Amino acid sequence: MHSLGRIIGIGLVAAAAIATAACGSDTESSGTTSTTSAAAGAPTASKGRECTADDVQVSGGYGDAPEITIPDSCDPPKTLIVKDLVAGNGPGAVAGQPLTMNYALVTWSDKQTLDSSFKRGKPFQLTLGAGQVIEGWDQGLLGVQQGARRLLIVPPDLGYGDGGNGVAPNETLVFVTDAVQVGR
Repeated sequence: MHSLGRIIGIGLVAAAAIATAACGSDTESSGTTSTTSAAAGAPTASKGRECTADDVQVSGGYGDAPEITIPDSCDPPKTLIVKDLVAGNGPGAVAGQPLTMNYALVTWSDKQTLDSSFKRGKPFQLTLGAGQVIEGWDQGLLGVQQGARRLLIVPPDLGYGDGGNGVAPNETLVFVTDAVQVGR
């Protein structure tokens, strides 16, 4: 009988908690965003479809700092998107191989350039698949050929996840990369 009373008590507490949560709070109306309430101005309202590589516009040729335009008409993709914009030549990059890359990074949420080796005038060196870069690069640069310009749209789980390095939590990253050198 004592156990039955405990179960009923737990059930009442849970019901009260659910009812209280359903009523909302003053924090929603004070500017704090909520992902469950459109009236609260949630920035995560779906546009109805995920963007593809073709939705992201990139201008400029290989070697030039690209201009990257992210659309407002679709949602950020939930999986890694890889598209060669300019074909390269030679063998494709494999894990363990050194790469020298130029890149520009635009964050999806604010459509701003966060970083650019093009603007610094110094390419970035890495060993592919060695965990020196985000997982989206280790996966997305496999097979890249020297001289290729490649678009990478990296979901948060393959980027910075909870945030870091100047990137907001759960941010989708858009890179345009130029393979300056593949291998030694």
